[in-house]
Amino acid sequence: MNVKKVLAAALACLLLAGCGAKRTEPLDQETAWVDAPVIAYVPLDDRPDNVERVVYLAESLGYQLAMPEAVLYSTKLDGQPRNFDSLQRGEPWSLFTWVLDQEAAGCDRYILSLDQLHSGGLVSSRSMTGDELELPGGGTTSASQLVDHLLAALAEDENNVVWLLDSVMRLAPTVGYEGGTLEEYNALRAYGAAGRPALPDRDIQASDVQALYQLGSGGTKLVPVDFGLTEERVTEYLTARSRKLALSERMLQTVECGGYENFRVLIGIDDSSEEDSIQKNEIAYLRSLLREGDALLSGVDDLAFKAVAKLYMAESGWDDRLVHAGVTYFGGTEDQPACDYDYKPLKEIVEEHLEFFGVSQLSGGSGAADIEILVLTQPDTEAYEAAGMSQAEQDRWKKNAYTNLVDWLEAFRNGHVPVILIDASNGAYGNEFQQALTEEAELGYLLSYAGFLDMAIVTGTALSHGFARYAFLQSGEQSEAAERAFARTLADSIIKDFCYKHVVREELLGYIRNDLGGDPNNFWAPEIDREAVQERLESGMAKAAAGVIENLERSNLISSLEPYEEQGWGGIELDNYRFPWDRAFEIGMDIRLGTFTEPHKKVWGIYYR
Repeated sequence: MNVKKVLAAALACLLLAGCGAKRTEPLDQETAWVDAPVIAYVPLDDRPDNVERVVYLAESLGYQLAMPEAVLYSTKLDGQPRNFDSLQRGEPWSLFTWVLDQEAAGCDRYILSLDQLHSGGLVSSRSMTGDELELPGGGTTSASQLVDHLLAALAEDENNVVWLLDSVMRLAPTVGYEGGTLEEYNALRAYGAAGRPALPDRDIQASDVQALYQLGSGGTKLVPVDFGLTEERVTEYLTARSRKLALSERMLQTVECGGYENFRVLIGIDDSSEEDSIQKNEIAYLRSLLREGDALLSGVDDLAFKAVAKLYMAESGWDDRLVHAGVTYFGGTEDQPACDYDYKPLKEIVEEHLEFFGVSQLSGGSGAADIEILVLTQPDTEAYEAAGMSQAEQDRWKKNAYTNLVDWLEAFRNGHVPVILIDASNGAYGNEFQQALTEEAELGYLLSYAGFLDMAIVTGTALSHGFARYAFLQSGEQSEAAERAFARTLADSIIKDFCYKHVVREELLGYIRNDLGGDPNNFWAPEIDREAVQERLESGMAKAAAGVIENLERSNLISSLEPYEEQGWGGIELDNYRFPWDRAFEIGMDIRLGTFTEPHKKVWGIYYR
């Protein structure tokens, strides 16, 4: 008889006999948080990575996030209903007054996105050319002075801890915002990616960087028409870059000259390139202005994750511990960028983040690490082809990469070693890696997982969540509410990647284009039947998520390190699916959980509940 059938039959008998922990029904209402420390948080914008996932992470560490009304920080694409019937962006003046209200109420922890406070959000920061901001009741204010006043006000209280999040502007502005087209995006990105002269090795200012914007690597002026652009459009583009860089420079000089010791600056590099692009001098210059404790790293949509994690680590005594992480790559391309939009090889990006979090790196599987980090890269197809491999042989090598990873994950799980898992393969293995993990691994055991959305943010996302969780387990401050928030952030990351990105989104893209005649990047341009898209999303997720939810529900999570303890996941239900920006790129959803259980048992390699 087939071995799998034997195991399945035996497992069925165990379940019928009532063995093992039972599935607990998801609760309709969570227990309210009481007396949790508050972080006042101004998000980058209203996408899930900047809102609910930050809430989950903060709550998993025992914090509560105070946030302004969503209308004050939301972004609207062209053709969509606007904020206050007029704005496509957030409203900095109202956010400024909101932060001051939190200060007056006694808050002393802040995470503030400067792209939101300077420009009304990340997308707007890529196109805004002037310093003036319109006020809700009429008139204008200065973006730079607004932030100057805010920082000065927060600096008056020496008990305040303030994280300032900023970004290096990406190579091109956003398609579908203020009339931006895909053709224009491609042309401007090519212009921005062209090599520039190296920054002079002397005392410089932002104006020195800006003086090189229009010059190619040979020192001659780049010709806009060669990129399919007009002089006027290039001038607008460079003016927006100049504004963005000058605002970052001013902020960094303010915290340095003002002696703002309790302020930390974290700058992310938005969609980038490994070439000597227009960003390279900006990156070098901004890095030269950083103080000890500040950082400039790859990724923007993971900035708040990193800030929350570092805030907790500082308060929980992480800096007094020496944490070792073993790092193992599978796939063979860790010496290359994970995608065309990152500025360094993947291995260097990982090492920069380990340094940022104060973690010492070891070889994976040495037995001396506190945490193991497993990273799936893209397959080394160039090496396969150079070796003369057939397609069948290449497919076997690809399968070996992710099956070996799954085997390592199982070995660490059996040895009670905490694991952070990063999928940096950018979809190169299709759905096969996710299927193997769902069928063979215990997903709920992971400290963290990242693979959804842009490759530039997967490293920062996985490591910030994983190290934060490890620090929390070390602290011994566990609570039911924090554990449930941790479960949500892990489930959110896994389900969106395995089920939405790799299955449901692909079907939706074709449905919107071919059946509805619409644009998956904006359901309002042209306007389509959004109810039909919502129905497709819900039915698709119900089917795609079933296996992953079953895996999580029979998983155990690490609930204590000393002594080592586990508990079983309870039931999981997903509802309130939504498209935050009315586009198919990402989704939001609510995750309802049942109460945790006694640890699920393992019989013949299979966990049952």
